[in-house]
Amino acid sequence: MKFAKPALSIADQIALIERRGMAVPDRARAEHYLRHISYYRLRAYWLPFETAAEADGDHAFRNGASFDDAVALYVFDRQLRLHVMDAVERIEVSLRGAWAHHLAVKYEPHGYIDGTLYGRQDHYAKALASLISEIERSRDTFIEHYRAKYDDPELPPIWMAAEVMSLGQLSKWLGNLKLRADRQAIAKPYGLDEKVLISLAHHLAHVRNICAHHGRLWNKQFTVTMKLPQSPGALKLAMNAGASRRLYNTLATIGYLIGIIAPGSDWRRKLITLIDETPLADTAAMGFPANWQQMPAWRVAA
Repeated sequence: MKFAKPALSIADQIALIERRGMAVPDRARAEHYLRHISYYRLRAYWLPFETAAEADGDHAFRNGASFDDAVALYVFDRQLRLHVMDAVERIEVSLRGAWAHHLAVKYEPHGYIDGTLYGRQDHYAKALASLISEIERSRDTFIEHYRAKYDDPELPPIWMAAEVMSLGQLSKWLGNLKLRADRQAIAKPYGLDEKVLISLAHHLAHVRNICAHHGRLWNKQFTVTMKLPQSPGALKLAMNAGASRRLYNTLATIGYLIGIIAPGSDWRRKLITLIDETPLADTAAMGFPANWQQMPAWRVAA
């Protein structure tokens, strides 16, 4: 089938959504958002207001649908992404430090490049090649200093290497450690089983990439999911096993980790406020259980 949809002017885009039943209370405002965000990007936020159209291949909006509501969802999603990114940054930095510190103390500063520490040699080889490329591209002062002053070993100590790793790379190094004792020692300060922490690191790398590329987050169905924690008790009770591909479990686990990494943070309270101020966000679409704010994991943030 050949693509044959024509490009539409902004005036024609507004006429199209009005024909389909969407109210446009402020035409100038609509023109501004369509110009600076785009019809295609905003379309994801008015999908919840669509209904079955009489003509095949057409679209229609249910009664009461408004362009302003779609914009409100867009703004909510943007604020949510920024809020999640703030937390993921803290978690990523903490995990880098925990991984580097444990391996440096137990295996010495350059022990991390010893292939015998890892279970899958093919995974180790790929991870090492990726790390070498990152270090070669890096122009960070500490990497330049090491490169200028030392030639043995060629790679920097683990605490420097950790600083140029992405969260996705880190999750692979962590997950490939051969000894469960090493993985568990790194996970212990977070009160999580190592399998949960590793799956969470992999999942958060996926979430971070969505946020960094300005993707839709609020009602996303994830392809890369996390293993649900069975402890501590408050976090286990907060999980919604029936919505494993939705955002809620991610937010609950992030909130738990922020409570450990930054105990004075009001991250959870701000999240609750953001959700309360945007009724259109539809917590069910994000996988939130009906009584989530009464759960111990969330009451502490109120």
